Amino acid sequence: MKKHNFSAGPSILPRVAIENTSNAILNLNGTGLSLLEISHRSKDFQAIIDEAVALFKELLHIPENYHVLFLGGGASLQFCMLPFNLLNKKAAYLETGVWAKKALKEAKLFGEVNVVASSSDKNFSYIPKNFSVPSDAEYFHITTNNTIYGTEIHEDYSVEMPLVADMSSDILSRPVDVSKYALIYGGAQKNLGPAGVTFVILRDDILGKVDRKIPSMLDYRTHIAEGSMFNTPPVMPIFTVNETLKWIKSIGGVPQIYKMNQAKAQLLYDAIDNSKVFTGTAEKESRSIMNICFVMQEAYKEHEDAFMEFAKSKGMIGIKGHRSVGGFRASTYNALPIESVQALIDCMNEFEAQIVK
Repeated sequence: MKKHNFSAGPSILPRVAIENTSNAILNLNGTGLSLLEISHRSKDFQAIIDEAVALFKELLHIPENYHVLFLGGGASLQFCMLPFNLLNKKAAYLETGVWAKKALKEAKLFGEVNVVASSSDKNFSYIPKNFSVPSDAEYFHITTNNTIYGTEIHEDYSVEMPLVADMSSDILSRPVDVSKYALIYGGAQKNLGPAGVTFVILRDDILGKVDRKIPSMLDYRTHIAEGSMFNTPPVMPIFTVNETLKWIKSIGGVPQIYKMNQAKAQLLYDAIDNSKVFTGTAEKESRSIMNICFVMQEAYKEHEDAFMEFAKSKGMIGIKGHRSVGGFRASTYNALPIESVQALIDCMNEFEAQIVK
């Protein structure tokens, strides 16, 4: 039976990236050595990381005065590393979900944090609008996509201070004007590669402005100077990221990926909206095209466990909602084919026909 991987992360990757990584683990570029045992100082790996940086810059049209870093620690380490480097007195944060809350919690260790708006009043089911950012904030932090609640920011904000974004779960899924951001970061294990590598895109001029001393490993300038190789980088995940970036370019780049993602999301949201059994949880104008969250309507709540089992029997993997919200979640990341979305819809329709009399 074919499996359809809707997992929220680690998640589905392009088959070609998995196969090429598998081959490289056995024998990298005919060297007779495994990707897992080569030196990160070797010419072979230097070529891989150089290509990954170049592709990142090409696909996102990253301006010349920006750096692309590949680090460890996940986005969770960036929650601390970011304010360590940028927050002297005051920062502003938009609170749109669990990961945004965790980011601002860490920032409070380094200075004053102004929460400019929050959607916690409606269980993070929408993206706040019509908020103002304090002019004395040293940066404004947003989480562009909220995996747990299925909401997404669909625009690039224009603000006076440096704009910082956690794009862990929607990087390269849609066009982004990088020039509007001072720093973008994220874990790779959604749209880019396996768990273990974190990407950071940052502009030169935002660094060196805090009063505190910064430990070498937590100083962005260290990693810029050493080309992401101050310490041993996560070699295999970076290789897979590079393979994924090559795949994105081969199918038409970010504009084509965006069209594909919009089509997948629209197909599933239409099915949910037309269902007698299922209903979406995010407000329509805030809906994510990466994580589609839905529940059973109140009259059919008792059938949730039965649907989970039915879906598994049809090859649906990873559609259980986050433990904090329940229900269901279909993550439609870049590598998920539209055929998998249609298979889920067919599964939902078949189950609905069984319980609606």
